[in-house]
Amino acid sequence: MKSVTILLYDGFSNMVLSCLLEPLRAVRDQSQTDLRWHIVTPHNGPARSSSGLNIAPDVTVEAVGKTDLLIVVSGYDFRQHARAENLRPLRVLTRQAATILAADTGSWLLAAAGLLDDQIATIHWGVISDFTEEFPSVHASYDRFVKQPRISSCGGASTALELMLAIISEQFGPGDAFIASTMFLHDAAQQQSTGRGANRLEGKGTAQLRAIVNKMVETIETPLPLEELSQEFGLTRRTLDRLFQAELAMSPGRYYQLMRLTHARDLSTSTDYDLREIALRCGYADASALGKAFRKAFGHPIRKSRGSRPM
Repeated sequence: MKSVTILLYDGFSNMVLSCLLEPLRAVRDQSQTDLRWHIVTPHNGPARSSSGLNIAPDVTVEAVGKTDLLIVVSGYDFRQHARAENLRPLRVLTRQAATILAADTGSWLLAAAGLLDDQIATIHWGVISDFTEEFPSVHASYDRFVKQPRISSCGGASTALELMLAIISEQFGPGDAFIASTMFLHDAAQQQSTGRGANRLEGKGTAQLRAIVNKMVETIETPLPLEELSQEFGLTRRTLDRLFQAELAMSPGRYYQLMRLTHARDLSTSTDYDLREIALRCGYADASALGKAFRKAFGHPIRKSRGSRPM
């Protein structure tokens, strides 16, 4: 891999972009690898991130030739980006790319363009249920990332970093992957020995926690009682509580609830669903129950997040 094209859509996450780009920069700078990248946007103008940062493209879509890796980064407004009239730049660039990486909600755009039919893909956990419903021909995965020969995919920032490190390890070797994983650390050897270097994602506890969190995502519309969740993974309630407190510094019930409420907030700002539909999709009996839980957790009504959308 020598050339990388990064396709940014309005509403992209700065964190996701950094987790994809900074490891490449570390490989290029520290290992003297001949690696080049440029940023493009579907409209050839600046792309505005979810936090309001504008990034200007280096070249136009029309000027991009063949590329080894195309990275598609989409965040909010992905439904708007996925409309048929907006997909032409994506199709042009994918035809010229040897491999493709879809990050955050990028898989939604690839699926809308018909590029993921009968393939395995993942997406940001907050929209994976809607993704499965919208694109039944895609084999949606709840794994943190999916690495395939041509089209790989991941969700948010942490999974983007994991996928990029896996790609770097395959393309450039484990040594360069280690360099990239420790790029913000002064003493890589010490960090590795304490479990915070290239092996920081290993370990039985973390793998177990991920499996439980994946189950929470799968059951977001019909949340499982914590006792049943514990039993499914061969744990006692007390052990489940200790696991979440140790790794996430909160109880499993609190984490489960925040996951559902965050999903509700995302749906309220990115869809036209009424509050009753949002409540049902997030495991609440009705709009009133959702509203009370949301206000208690975030200190303001969900209508404030919803803005001017219909109730």
